[in-house]
Amino acid sequence: MSSGSAATPKGLTRGLLTGTTALVLVFLYAPIVLLAVYSLSGSRNPGQWGGFTFEWYRELGGDEQIQGAIWVSLKVALASTLVATVLGTMAALALERFRFRGKKVFDALLYLPIIIPDVTMAVMMLLFFTQAFDLIDSWFGIRISKGLGTIIVSHIAFNIAFVSVVVRARIAGMDETLEQASADLYATPWKSFRYVTLPLIAPGVIGGALLALTLSLDDVVVTQFVAGPGSTTLPVYVFSLIRRGVTPLINAVSVVMLAASLVLVVASLFAQRANAGRRERELRPAE
Repeated sequence: MSSGSAATPKGLTRGLLTGTTALVLVFLYAPIVLLAVYSLSGSRNPGQWGGFTFEWYRELGGDEQIQGAIWVSLKVALASTLVATVLGTMAALALERFRFRGKKVFDALLYLPIIIPDVTMAVMMLLFFTQAFDLIDSWFGIRISKGLGTIIVSHIAFNIAFVSVVVRARIAGMDETLEQASADLYATPWKSFRYVTLPLIAPGVIGGALLALTLSLDDVVVTQFVAGPGSTTLPVYVFSLIRRGVTPLINAVSVVMLAASLVLVVASLFAQRANAGRRERELRPAE
């Protein structure tokens, strides 16, 4: 009797966990499936099925405004990711490997873009650019307006923090004696970083870069505040479509954005798995 009564709660607990997991997965992914299904609907009502069609994807491919918004998003994302990855990695190395005056203050300030709301970040960047452009105009007589450059700088500002967090987590799990051993073998600091540190933290750097790329491609609030004429990104354009009237075209655009995000996630997983396999082969004793 005791063994049977013990098995029943165990089976009940397993069933509850399985059911809860299924409900969570349905809650998370059912809207995505519905979005993909209704992007193929022939009805102009985005929530009504009107027959199978690729009309909205054809319209998406021929819409010059959407193509321009995609191109702007790609330029902003690639430029901001490149700079943010370099600066974020440098900040992570400085905080984990060096001691300097004001380190705690710098560490706290670095996390601000993660903590503060997007609206607050957007207002801060807008005020910064307004004051900076006014000063440049009054001092040098050069008028600068918001545009692609202001978006890139704003995305760099909040992406540095995310890259730094990911890279720091990788550096924290790294054995410092490997760097010390390279110094004992007369390697210069640059060679030690190039041949020892960078290969070991590469998964963190790649993960931080992909995270920054995804955040840049998906940002709406900050971009809307600092964008100028001719610098509309795809998320901002999608938001404008909602205000003008929703059609299944927005479903198709959302599916494309979702697919791009999934590609980045899958690429990150493959990169981490390939690096783990390489390290396992290197650590495997020669037969």
